[in-house]
Amino acid sequence: MRFKKLYRLFCFIIFCVTLGMSSAHAQNKKPQPLVISIDLNDRAQTIENIGASGCWYAEPIGKNWPSEKKNKIAELLFSREIDKAGNPLGIGLSAWRFNIGGGTAEQGSSSGIKDVNHRVECFLSDDGSYDWNKQSGYQWFLKKAKQYGVENLIAFSNTPPVQFTKNRLGFKTDKSYLSNLQPGKYKAYSQFLSEVIRHFDQESLYFSYLSPVNEPQWDWSGTIGAAKQEGSPWTNQEIFQVVKSLDTSLKEKSLKTKILIPEAAMLTYMYENNTATSRQIQNFFSDSSALSVQNINSVSGIVAGHSYFTDSGDSSLINIRKNLADTAKQYGVNYWQSEYCMLGDGFKEGAKEKRSQMDCALFLAKVIHSDLVVGNATAWQFWNSFEPGKSDFDTRYYLIALSPDQDYKNGDFAVTKNLWALGHYSLFIRPGMQRLNIHRSDGATNIETAQKAMVSAFAGKDGKLIIVAVNYRNTSQQLVLELKPPKKIRKISVYLTTAEKGVSMRYSELKANDSIALPGRSITTLVIDSR
Repeated sequence: MRFKKLYRLFCFIIFCVTLGMSSAHAQNKKPQPLVISIDLNDRAQTIENIGASGCWYAEPIGKNWPSEKKNKIAELLFSREIDKAGNPLGIGLSAWRFNIGGGTAEQGSSSGIKDVNHRVECFLSDDGSYDWNKQSGYQWFLKKAKQYGVENLIAFSNTPPVQFTKNRLGFKTDKSYLSNLQPGKYKAYSQFLSEVIRHFDQESLYFSYLSPVNEPQWDWSGTIGAAKQEGSPWTNQEIFQVVKSLDTSLKEKSLKTKILIPEAAMLTYMYENNTATSRQIQNFFSDSSALSVQNINSVSGIVAGHSYFTDSGDSSLINIRKNLADTAKQYGVNYWQSEYCMLGDGFKEGAKEKRSQMDCALFLAKVIHSDLVVGNATAWQFWNSFEPGKSDFDTRYYLIALSPDQDYKNGDFAVTKNLWALGHYSLFIRPGMQRLNIHRSDGATNIETAQKAMVSAFAGKDGKLIIVAVNYRNTSQQLVLELKPPKKIRKISVYLTTAEKGVSMRYSELKANDSIALPGRSITTLVIDSR
């Protein structure tokens, strides 16, 4: 009996040791190389732009900050130049969103908006004249964008001028979900917007697109003295009225700017829900809809929406964008993601502790990847370029963290990893490039990929191939590229961002036969010259 017990104990020990060795072997086993097959003739959507917005702090920075500081911020956002070591000086945005203010700044504290920096001047005066010296800070950044060659300037409005609103305020004081525009002021509002566009045309600051409503699904109500910003709800019927009126005004002034709608507050409002401001693709782009804008010449064939609150969990992230892409394809429109920051808590991915700036950057890259690859977005724009905040943790709202003085007339700033996360796309994926469909050797679904290495590919007319790889894993991942038809690769320029200080789109170069390693928790852009 004693022998049997000793024998069983011995077998149990051997089993535990073997299990432990197997477990350790499994833990130490390196991931297999990920082979990415790219058919250069298998094209998806054409990218129109990748950009950002300058609210709200463009005004104090552009108007008051010392030239050296504000010029450096502009360089970081708009420049496509590289330094002597090959590192980018900026992220080369190809779109810049300009806010046409509603006049709450002139109202001061009586505007009802608490934060002075969220009040915006209006070009239109009470006597009907225009003062083009207003919004001088916003205009400074607009001109800088033009000087740097930003291809798409986009104007948007959060509220009609307060002269035209029902309560003479830039926000609602009731929750009716109806527009704050006076019923008889549609023409006046359209004339105002088109006059702004005409003025900037004459200044050689051409706006490619004009967005007359913003996040129309929210009630935009607030209490006097505690309101957060300018804003107005709009029903689909009211948006249709704005579009018709604005189209007429643009035509009368021979303006070529296209109307961009609906700037949906969430992506789901564009294809589902049962409110007066939902199913916007079907309502605005169906032949049978009474609200169809398809035959209105000034309207772009684009449906714009915001990715806020659609990022909680990988399954939701992917499925929402798949449904949106399917609906947009059915009705023949292009999808633009025109506003996003980590407004909800999806970016925490279940973590209770603060998220590092690299955690935030990786999550931002995941959302961009999902919108482009799953949602087939033809444009992607970030909100907001700069805001007061910390640069080390929870950098959820901005690309550049501001540390302004009390009066906002000066201050300091710090670059976050978010800037470079966006730059991995914006600097290299230029207007007119096409996304390429790829095949992965691991056969991972889009949901599974969201926790592994997310890879996208883009081709331009110059023969260059752009690969953006977001490695979400903690471990390194080897990458192997197979091009079909085969191309002779001359060189591969590598731009790498990791959590390490100073490694932000850091440049290096690989030879054609060198292996490609994606470090753990990193973003890598490969520029492949195969001409």
